[in-house]
Amino acid sequence: MNDFEYCVPTRVLFGRGTHREVGAVVKEYGFKKILVHFGGGSVKKSGLLDQVTASLKEHGIEYVLLGGVKPNPTLSLAKEGMELCRKEKIEFILAVGGGSVLDSAKCIADGALNPDIDPWKFFLKEAVPKKALPHGNILTLSASGSETSLSCVITNEDGGYKRGFNSPTHRPLFAILNPELTFSVSKFQTGCGTVDIMMHTLERYLGGSTKNTPLTDRIAEGLLVSVMEAGAVADKDPENYEARATLMWAGSLSHNGLTGLGRDYMMQVHQMEHELSGLYPAIAHGAGLSALFCSWARYVCGEDPMRFAQLAVRVMKVEMDFEDPMKTAWNGIKRLEEFFQSLSMPVSLRELHASIKEEDFETMAEKCSSHGTRTLPGIKALGKPEMMDIYRLAF
Repeated sequence: MNDFEYCVPTRVLFGRGTHREVGAVVKEYGFKKILVHFGGGSVKKSGLLDQVTASLKEHGIEYVLLGGVKPNPTLSLAKEGMELCRKEKIEFILAVGGGSVLDSAKCIADGALNPDIDPWKFFLKEAVPKKALPHGNILTLSASGSETSLSCVITNEDGGYKRGFNSPTHRPLFAILNPELTFSVSKFQTGCGTVDIMMHTLERYLGGSTKNTPLTDRIAEGLLVSVMEAGAVADKDPENYEARATLMWAGSLSHNGLTGLGRDYMMQVHQMEHELSGLYPAIAHGAGLSALFCSWARYVCGEDPMRFAQLAVRVMKVEMDFEDPMKTAWNGIKRLEEFFQSLSMPVSLRELHASIKEEDFETMAEKCSSHGTRTLPGIKALGKPEMMDIYRLAF
């Protein structure tokens, strides 16, 4: 087990009706004027936005609204939010939505108090936020884990670059998690969320070379089994509270560092998917991950077949073939692929987007490798040629 530092300071309010407490929670911290950030029309149609603003009014909190966040949130809208925060002297940002809204709010929080720095430099690792506005969230989609994580991912429309970076400034002050708010999430988005939650743990579990992490392994395996069970139930019974609750809490635990403690890892599939949805913004992140992951797994599993065999036996319920661990590993990947298919998730690029062309693979690999200057470390190092191999395999 490697040395590690673990700190997840976000206050979590979990359960039925918790979103109605938001005004009281914001008031506790002494904020008097806030930005309420959200996506499209769903929070309005569902009445959630009205419930949130009513709670804020009840507790004397002044607010400014900024909607319009789309899947794969954009830098241009975040910049608009930064200017708005400075103009209105905003003290706190409340994100109401899924991971895209939360990431957009984090980007706004960083940029609002650093007007002398181009916010894109944070994502290029050329600058670090000196300070940031505090922020919190009301989650409406179980997927990204952004509600308690230190990560933030934004798409720069200039060139179609989708990039992320980690910062302590990205830890929300609080997260309000009411599983009831996910009852109306579509079958497709529920499947995407289930995949995304699993990938955050699978890439930690499989993506490095660290040995002897038995406790972390068991935590990760338990989470994966629970998510698969809950995802299957929510797919058929979208208003099953216990299934939705499991997915919502697992989403937070899967991406706040817990399932990778003591391990080295690189989320290679996430990096490669960012280029995919950066090039084609209509692609949902979870669907992109499901289209790539099993091809990536088949490409790299020969580097550590026993690791993949362990996953196959403990999570995918494959019988161990001690004479041929690679066979066990491949059977585990096949069962994982079948699970994705049971949720109507794509397992190839051809299924994902009709417009994807083979010539795109070099473009994506070129960008992911920072024009040939970056190699992704991990169970198998991936440079531009290896990335192109995986894209082709997934096609």
